[in-house]
Amino acid sequence: MLVLTRKKGQKLIIADNIEITILETRGDSVKIGVNAPRDISIFREEIYEEIKKANEQAIQEVTASDLDKFLDFNQVQKDISADYINKIQSFTNKIDKSKEK
Repeated sequence: MLVLTRKKGQKLIIADNIEITILETRGDSVKIGVNAPRDISIFREEIYEEIKKANEQAIQEVTASDLDKFLDFNQVQKDISADYINKIQSFTNKIDKSKEK
């Protein structure tokens, strides 16, 4: 871990596109400002941990029933696709027969 001492108004630059500015110090607290590209997520640690926990819980809540529903949906898609292909082939056959006449 890199440990630095900074005063109010001083900055840290990370990877040419992240700027951290010390805005204020008050007792044990430090107020900082962060300038970073919009595609970089910045969270307080406690929020980040809550997001991780919620994501892990969501993964665990996927049940066998959910998997069955997904597999059923895939089968329905396959059935629809097969039916659609059959209709197209039937239509193509009718066109071919009408051309033969």
